[in-house]
Amino acid sequence: MQGVQGTYNDKVVRQFAVMTVVWGIVGMAVGVLIAAQLYWPALNFDVPWLGYGRLRPLHTNAVIFAFGGCALFATSLHVVQRTCHVRLISDRLAAFVFWGWQAVIVAAAITLPLGYTQGKEYAELEWPIDILIAVVWVSYAVLFFGTIARRAVKHIYVANWFYGAFIIAVALLHIVNNIAIPVGFGKSYPVYSGAVDAMVQWWYGHNAVGFFLTAGFLGMMYYFVPKQAGRPVYSYRLSIVHFWALIAVYMWAGPHHLHYTALPDWAQSLGMVFSLILLAPSWGGALNGILTLSGVWHKLRTDPILKFLIVAISFYMIATFEGPMMSIKTVNSLSHYTDWTVGHVHAGALGWVAMISVGSIYALLPRLLGRERMFSVKAIDLHFWLHTLGVVFYIASMWIAGVMQGLMWRATNDDGTLTYSFVEALNATYPYYLIRLGGGLLVLGGMGVMAWNTWKTFQAAKSVAAQPILPVDLSEARA
Repeated sequence: MQGVQGTYNDKVVRQFAVMTVVWGIVGMAVGVLIAAQLYWPALNFDVPWLGYGRLRPLHTNAVIFAFGGCALFATSLHVVQRTCHVRLISDRLAAFVFWGWQAVIVAAAITLPLGYTQGKEYAELEWPIDILIAVVWVSYAVLFFGTIARRAVKHIYVANWFYGAFIIAVALLHIVNNIAIPVGFGKSYPVYSGAVDAMVQWWYGHNAVGFFLTAGFLGMMYYFVPKQAGRPVYSYRLSIVHFWALIAVYMWAGPHHLHYTALPDWAQSLGMVFSLILLAPSWGGALNGILTLSGVWHKLRTDPILKFLIVAISFYMIATFEGPMMSIKTVNSLSHYTDWTVGHVHAGALGWVAMISVGSIYALLPRLLGRERMFSVKAIDLHFWLHTLGVVFYIASMWIAGVMQGLMWRATNDDGTLTYSFVEALNATYPYYLIRLGGGLLVLGGMGVMAWNTWKTFQAAKSVAAQPILPVDLSEARA
């Protein structure tokens, strides 16, 4: 028993890390399929559960909550143990969190193609699955915060602040937005209605981006960038300012999704103003991550993992500049409902979230398998270039298509009639859908390379024995 207590629980971290790769391939493969359907509509084969309307929420849930979620679970449970110098408080609870989350993902993969949905963006899952999510999430919170409470060091490293905020905020968002009245096992009605329902939904929807897809992954940045670079965080004080500024502002930005709708004009303007304010903490934190490489920039030439991490931060800066800009009402009047929004989302999702996740998993796995590095460093480099080129093709094609759509839709003749029909705009967009598909195939190919590299690394591992808890080292806890 003493031997167990004197080691870290790396089993659950390895399980989540492997499933990050598995669900990444599944989720991105569905994304490639629906991108292909937009170019070749017959690919739905007239089968209801292969229709775009059912596969699209399957794709978003798979890449956000399955791929991204498993990456967050893996890294947070690794980081909290290493920075607190204690084992997770309960192996059984850790196992429940892992298997419970996989059950949620499988349930989503079954129900969404069958058409069971609440019809809410990022919150499509019906009430029985929502209850399971809440139970698993509360268990995760107990596991994470219970481990922090037992820490062997007084200091709580900043990555744990971001992970902790992500855990608390997501619980709040999920429960409030999914309060519903069941009328059957696969059907329910929300307690909100009309504009209130829309406002609550986008308070949830944007903060799912803000906390699930930003705060949690910033926790990865603050641990793995310094660790991989072999340097302390550029400014620890700035990291704390970054945390509190982000937490204070993000919750208010959701109404920018509802410009020119039935939402009160003051609420739309409030969302716009707070979105613009968000630029400061977002870029401040990103610069903190990038400047951590001061003095070791040469490592980018030989370390493809560091390339993943730093380019991820660059895409974070792109997305967090673009988001506030698109929240400005005059800009939004052009971009709303166009593929520009799709490009923006994927600059954040494929550029920031996927790249920081992939880089962190590449940094994490060898250490858990008793190896100095992954099986093939060249394969990591190949994955980096496949993914980067794929993201560039994807977002550039959608940016161009989106601006073109917005301009065509608002163009009018001298007599006030529309210059272009919707079909003409769609026809002009058509070639860009093929470029997007090509970008998606490159990204999916990169994930295939990662799966091969992960498999070979496990095969080459001499031991997967849990690592001993080392004596407290304040430089490890703080830097």
